[in-house]
Amino acid sequence: MLTIHADARGDALAVRGEWIAAAGPLTELVEAHPGARVRQWPGILTPGLVNAYGPELLEGAYHPDPREADALGTAPLTGAALAALPMDEARWGASARRGIQRMLAHGTVAVAGELTRRTVVAAVRRSGIGVVGRIGAPAGVPALDPLAAGEPADFAPVRQSGSAARFAVFDVRDEAELAERGAKTCVATIVSGRLVHRRR
Repeated sequence: MLTIHADARGDALAVRGEWIAAAGPLTELVEAHPGARVRQWPGILTPGLVNAYGPELLEGAYHPDPREADALGTAPLTGAALAALPMDEARWGASARRGIQRMLAHGTVAVAGELTRRTVVAAVRRSGIGVVGRIGAPAGVPALDPLAAGEPADFAPVRQSGSAARFAVFDVRDEAELAERGAKTCVATIVSGRLVHRRR
């Protein structure tokens, strides 16, 4: 089944399975695909963000389970707080799954950097989130919101026909407002053609 995702500006992407079938104005895509399901989103469609701190956030930080919030809080744990935890591969994998969900909630569709922990690599692979290379460690402060890391954020390549169906929608008027308000404005993230995050 073909689904058309459209934003408040009238830009749209037609998704079939894991791929972009077409990109263009909503009116043109609806005319070309009259039987398609249409999802109308507030704000703007973007290719989604690339979080430059994949290893730092997924292999160098622990993302507490909500059931651990009273004891550990909700923010990622690093440094001495992480060193105090009894970590094994299973716990690293569970932490990575939660970290990925929190990244998806900020419109991240790919992470940069080499991942080496077996359970973390498996969690990333299952999620469908992309992995891209990087040269050296990035400047700035690792953050789940790539726009809050203190360095210019990278977006994934522009989506077009034949591209992988990975993109994000932010409830802002334009890119300038997105930079000002941050990725917490994400209302939807699509990875491998699946709606993996939707703000409630």
